[in-house]
Amino acid sequence: MDKFPLLKSINSPADLKKIPRNQLKSVCSELREFIITKIEKSGGHLASTLGVVELSVALHYLYDSPNDKLVWDVGHQAYAHKILTGRRDELDTIRQFGGISGFLKRDENHHDAFGAGHASTAVSAAFGLSSARDILGENHNVVAILGDGALTGGMAYEALNNVGTTKTQFLTILNDNEMSISPNVGGISHYLTRLVTNPKWNRLRNDVWDFSGKLPKSGFLRRGLRKVEESLKTLLTPGVLFEELGLRYFGPIDGNDLDELLKTLENIKRIKTPIVLHILTKKGKGLTDAEENPVQYHGIAPAKTTGETEEKIETPYLKVLGNSLIKQAQNNNKLVAITPAMCTGSGLQDFAKQFPKRFFDVGIAEEHAVTFAGGLAAEGLRPVLAIYSTFLQRGFDQVLHDIALQKLPVIFAIDRAGLVGEDGPTHHGAFDLSFLSQIPNLIVSAPKDGDELMDLLETAIHSEFPFAIRYPKDDCIAWNPEKIPQKIEIGKWEMLRTGENLAILGVGAMTEVAMQTANLLAKSGVSATVVNCRFVSPLDETMLAELDEKFSQIVTIEENVRRGGFGERVHSLCQSAKVEIISLPDDFVTHGKRQKLLEICGLEAKKIAEKIG
Repeated sequence: MDKFPLLKSINSPADLKKIPRNQLKSVCSELREFIITKIEKSGGHLASTLGVVELSVALHYLYDSPNDKLVWDVGHQAYAHKILTGRRDELDTIRQFGGISGFLKRDENHHDAFGAGHASTAVSAAFGLSSARDILGENHNVVAILGDGALTGGMAYEALNNVGTTKTQFLTILNDNEMSISPNVGGISHYLTRLVTNPKWNRLRNDVWDFSGKLPKSGFLRRGLRKVEESLKTLLTPGVLFEELGLRYFGPIDGNDLDELLKTLENIKRIKTPIVLHILTKKGKGLTDAEENPVQYHGIAPAKTTGETEEKIETPYLKVLGNSLIKQAQNNNKLVAITPAMCTGSGLQDFAKQFPKRFFDVGIAEEHAVTFAGGLAAEGLRPVLAIYSTFLQRGFDQVLHDIALQKLPVIFAIDRAGLVGEDGPTHHGAFDLSFLSQIPNLIVSAPKDGDELMDLLETAIHSEFPFAIRYPKDDCIAWNPEKIPQKIEIGKWEMLRTGENLAILGVGAMTEVAMQTANLLAKSGVSATVVNCRFVSPLDETMLAELDEKFSQIVTIEENVRRGGFGERVHSLCQSAKVEIISLPDDFVTHGKRQKLLEICGLEAKKIAEKIG
């Protein structure tokens, strides 16, 4: 810590407040260098948090956390916040098993006012905190920090619309890093912002407002005064939307200019009405490569010098999806692809380049993405919505009400199904088999490898039903890019190995684990049948009945919680065989390397063989 003399003295926001104001820029410099040094070594989210270093310092310098509530949207913005709130020496462990989370967790630190792993939640949560404050007669400040495109999510607008109906203290900071609102940053705009945040201006504004109410025709005068102010803001700033929602709008200001941030925040802190402060920041600021390529530096892998073995994915399922969609689209002009702000993460970047008119990035708006896909399908197109399992949870009602109920043939390509590793419980796709399998008219499938993903995509494109294909954040076992995909009979399982003593039923990536388990059992004289249960809904009830009649023991293996999952559905249909369900626990699994978590959860061949052998 010798390189960071100021930072090493900060173990809490109270310590930050002891540092002279003229040294805060040095704190920012040390903080930014510290984050870069640590995250380049240990891995983690980088570009997002570098952009909000000045904001993090300003907020903790001026506000009294945890009494004042700072609610961060998209937790990977908050590494600087973590360091300033006592977790500096734990940053080496971030996103590692047993270490601190890469996101915000209430049970990790009392300065984390509300948990955040998904986007667009901050305003709703913070409004709840401020409303509770008012009910309880308390007097602290509440600040919501939106960022990284969170304002593309409808939930944020719903909350802002609600906040605008109140007359209570509530500050929303819109961290605009060139992903949402237009960057109007001219000198006149800066001047106007300084003017309207100045206490003298606000006293004058309020005095004029109060005086106008005592004059004849006060309503007419007040409407005129409001129109003058709104006209100025409409002319010079992009804030009219917020003003129309009932929120006072200030900005945009340079969010990487610490002096301007401090001055503005000090002024608006005194205003006891709902406010939006629009700041402009540079994602990846302080690291040239991250500034030039913020998507690549959104999250980085740990350096090899850490001693940790990096889980390198040579051929991820998302690559198979992207390649397959391009080939399908070349011969099918009705095929379109949709993503909710995860183009690269879902493997669609090449598709987007080749078919720009048939590619839609709808922003962080998962519910909209699902129903939008339904509209496309209603007109005869074949939409493929590439989405993470944990994000599809947000669109459950739309899948049920807008897609399945109307039998619209939308294809859901569900990435990150099962355990995702370092992102932890906010991102583990541990529930999709349970919540999707209960929906009528929806085909739910899981490929055992890349070749089968191609076949299931072919099947889905030619199906008249909504069709879900779920796959993990992992290597696919086998993939031949030149393979001609084949349609699979819907609901038909695949017998991979025949045995005499018991049957092992694997779902998706767990099919390979089932094969490995059978190999281990064979060494001890136990002969196992292995079935690739590529369809979870509908089940292959014909094959299951045959297995139930033949075997006294059936083992199911799935990377999904037990409750409502594949194993419980199999158990409900078996009359004779004892069903042993191997699954994820009915709980939230922590963060860590994917293989480590699978081992802990008992989803590895050796442990399964020991349990059932």
